[in-house]
Amino acid sequence: MNEIKIICLGKLKEKYLRDACDEYIKRLGAFCKISIVELSPYKLPENPNDSMIKKALDDECARITEKIDRNSVLISLCIEGRRFSSEEFSSELENIFVSGAGNPVFIIGSSHGLSEEIKKKSKLKLSMSEMTFPHQLARVMLLEQIYRAFMISQGRKYHK
Repeated sequence: MNEIKIICLGKLKEKYLRDACDEYIKRLGAFCKISIVELSPYKLPENPNDSMIKKALDDECARITEKIDRNSVLISLCIEGRRFSSEEFSSELENIFVSGAGNPVFIIGSSHGLSEEIKKKSKLKLSMSEMTFPHQLARVMLLEQIYRAFMISQGRKYHK
């Protein structure tokens, strides 16, 4: 069975977001084994300077890297990433599984994003939109799109 991992900085605080994630994780169980690894974001003061932010991103990078298995295809969610239609994303995900390159690992950074090192290691940089979304909502949206991708690849009606 296909395996997918999502590594994210921060926990879901609101019950409605946890419920939404739980629903998509349940639905995805028919298609893949999915795991979510939550890491605590680096604590920064209210108005951090650039060097503080870099230190935080480097710390988060080290902790993210520890959670990445050797046989993984990294996909970073970042604003400068590529935007896909749902059909294109489905095809991209299917290609990762078929290629045998490894299991996809999606990475959702903290409010300051992801380190350049993580982005450089990624096979794909993915952007959900030109709009900005809370990181917690991005997790729900990602799970929904992964579910939609499996439905599209199987020719099922959910995506219409």
